Amino acid sequence: MFKKILIANRGEIACRVAATARRIGVRTVAVYSDADAHAKHVHACDEAVHIGGSAPRESYLRGERILAAAHATGAEAVHPGYGFLSENDVFARACADAGVVFIGPPPVAIRAMGLKAESKRLMEAAGVPLVPGYHGAEQNPLLLKAEAERIGYPVLIKASAGGGGKGMRVVAKPAEFDAALASCQREAAGSFGSDAVLVERYITRPRHIEIQVFADAHGHCVYLFERDCSVQRRHQKVLEEAPAPAMTPERRAQMGAAAVAAARAVGYVGAGTVEFIVEPDGPRAAPGRPEQANTPSGGSEAQPSVGVGRFYFMEMNTRLQVEHPVTEAITGLDLVEWQLRVAAGEPLPVAQDDLRIDGHAIEARICAENPEADFLPATGTLHVLRTPTATQFERPAIANGVRIDSGVREGDSISPHYDSMIAKLIAWGTTREQALARLDRALADTHIVGLHTNVAFLRRCARSRSFAAADLDTALIDRERAVLFGRPELPLEIAAAGVIARELAAERMLESDDPWSRRDGWRLHGSALRRFDLAVRGRHHVVRLERRNDGAMRLSADDASWDFAVMSDGLERHDLLLDGRRHRLAVYATGERLTVFEADGVAVIDEFDPIAHAADAAGEGGCLAAPMPGRVIALLARAGDVVKKGQALAVIEAMKMEHTLSAPRDGTVAELLHAVGDQVAEGSELLRLADA
Repeated sequence: MFKKILIANRGEIACRVAATARRIGVRTVAVYSDADAHAKHVHACDEAVHIGGSAPRESYLRGERILAAAHATGAEAVHPGYGFLSENDVFARACADAGVVFIGPPPVAIRAMGLKAESKRLMEAAGVPLVPGYHGAEQNPLLLKAEAERIGYPVLIKASAGGGGKGMRVVAKPAEFDAALASCQREAAGSFGSDAVLVERYITRPRHIEIQVFADAHGHCVYLFERDCSVQRRHQKVLEEAPAPAMTPERRAQMGAAAVAAARAVGYVGAGTVEFIVEPDGPRAAPGRPEQANTPSGGSEAQPSVGVGRFYFMEMNTRLQVEHPVTEAITGLDLVEWQLRVAAGEPLPVAQDDLRIDGHAIEARICAENPEADFLPATGTLHVLRTPTATQFERPAIANGVRIDSGVREGDSISPHYDSMIAKLIAWGTTREQALARLDRALADTHIVGLHTNVAFLRRCARSRSFAAADLDTALIDRERAVLFGRPELPLEIAAAGVIARELAAERMLESDDPWSRRDGWRLHGSALRRFDLAVRGRHHVVRLERRNDGAMRLSADDASWDFAVMSDGLERHDLLLDGRRHRLAVYATGERLTVFEADGVAVIDEFDPIAHAADAAGEGGCLAAPMPGRVIALLARAGDVVKKGQALAVIEAMKMEHTLSAPRDGTVAELLHAVGDQVAEGSELLRLADA
């Protein structure tokens, strides 16, 4: 076994690898950029080396600097994590040339599977089923469009050298093909250095099921069952679970054998994931009729309305996957430890027949993004980051049913330089139903303040009829849109009660034994009345608290009122009654803003400022501003153009994705304030609108 390894990554995966290394006695070296000088992963490792600027191309993508850090610290091997250089065959080869072990597959396997078109040709030769499509090297746009006509619409265009949903578009009809192709090629070139694409038949309502494979250098290869990753937005995964609902033992064996054949076809060594697109099999049940049954293996097999039908090879990820914890949870194995041992030359510790499924696990990816704005990534400071109590990572089996993998701490910032993931929340149970209940409770107990997150969306998604019934496919979010988006915040009375509860708790903390220090509003006769001017989503609300001389309190907001009582535990936790109904709230203050959490919702409340409110109203709709830091890659209007509300006006690139910005109202483009290629800060005006 290695004595010291370097982790060529950041965030939660770097912390994850460091935890296993520490447990088995291997020392670790972190690398970090300017932006990550005080990051969690730097403190998680035994040593740390600075490798460059904040942008990935100035640090985490600089293979020569990473290898220099390995030599300087005496690291014998490099663990690439996922993303950055993890699937870069040139870097893997450079490690070998430098005498440093690359903890991953051989460079030839990375290259073969990294090029989607080439990998599909190899899979066809190995007998692995493929989706009908065009995987050729010729990239003439006219040829690609002709191939799309031959395949039949809808088709899927995707980058040949990429993954993670980047450089991928669904095209429903010929008129949309040219624009979608140009966008795919532009995004692919920016993300992967190649604009080559392939075109495939788009399977409607497919499931995305992947098989975890592991191979050693002694000729052994096993599959560690499957994960269902069908719930996606922007072709990126949101919820993942293992085992896949409705998976029969026969289909599992078939998909496992195909995945092993795919790995053997390229001489694979280490951890990898073979991803399949799966067609539905069997009729759909009536809505709201989830059926559950337990398998003899102990795993939870939901019996949904759609089974696992024909499957087709999609791609192979030649690295550890983000969602690997659900496989660890149902097998009790540490996949990172397996990676280290296989890279050190050891054989796999178990054979296929020794592997068993124990229970069910679901992972939710908690990201800094705004689901209500088409999942636009968010940046900012994590003023509050509170997660459910979870045992510190010692082994992948999950104590108390909950595991948290995170690379950030309260007070850290989410920057535009890297992806938007804050944490992964994994829930395990003996059945799918129990795992889902634990996930729901854990998401309700996750409180993040300082930027937009998808926590509430994840909870609504997990509680949706489709997910609860295991009626899974990649269109689930669109199908459940009515219940997933546009949800109201906490009722005004609950939000206001939280604000007042915190105010009263703060006042009690200032009291002493001196009776004149009491701040309970007591009067010999009558009542004490206090007024609070609050702003919720910019709307002004007048809230009053009446405190009677008998100690009773009454809360009023707008035109309604409620009997009010509260017991507080410090400034953050409050147990209150409104007209006899109990509410448990958590309230966090950041400057003049208060954020109130209850199990079923959240509200953000500010002290109402009439002057600022008037200024905001006067300027509303007069400009188009960047919602985050990024680079302008396209301007779709010129000065003098008349535009309609919702018309696409600009495209910026941020957090590895393209984001199209639309006109906030009808008008005329009065002035362009930036040019293509400009780097812009969050809130920067891109153009100004005048009345048409």
